[in-house]
Amino acid sequence: MQKIAPFLWFDGKAEEAARFYVSIFRNSRIEEIRRWGGGGRAPEGSTMSASFELEGRSFIAFNGGPHFQFSPAISLFVNCETQEEVDELSEKLCAGGEQQPCGWLKDKFGLSWQIIPSFLGEALQHKDPEKAKRAMQAMMKMKKIDIAALKRAVA
Repeated sequence: MQKIAPFLWFDGKAEEAARFYVSIFRNSRIEEIRRWGGGGRAPEGSTMSASFELEGRSFIAFNGGPHFQFSPAISLFVNCETQEEVDELSEKLCAGGEQQPCGWLKDKFGLSWQIIPSFLGEALQHKDPEKAKRAMQAMMKMKKIDIAALKRAVA
């Protein structure tokens, strides 16, 4: 496991979430499912945590109860190379959740994601400030990022 890994707090859905995320990203796997023992904190044998890997990055999902919820203040940023990748990941991650402005979405567990094509960064940092401004204006009108529309904005 990497030295620092995101630790995601769920209310009884840690294993479901881990399996959902692993099903979406190609280079991914469940590493370990840990179960609660006796002791009253949760039913014996229920999932305590799930360690999983997405695209080479380790995560831990923990069933901690209803005390804390996810916030958009923390999101997972996914760099995409093609519109097909943006479309596929947005559709899969958004199932049961909601698409939000500027390439953000909230999945069915409430976790925020940014599905961003690398071209967006290039467009927003264009050497021509007017073109960069047009790219920003175009992005602000989008939910899922549209690479073709960004290219038209900086043309």
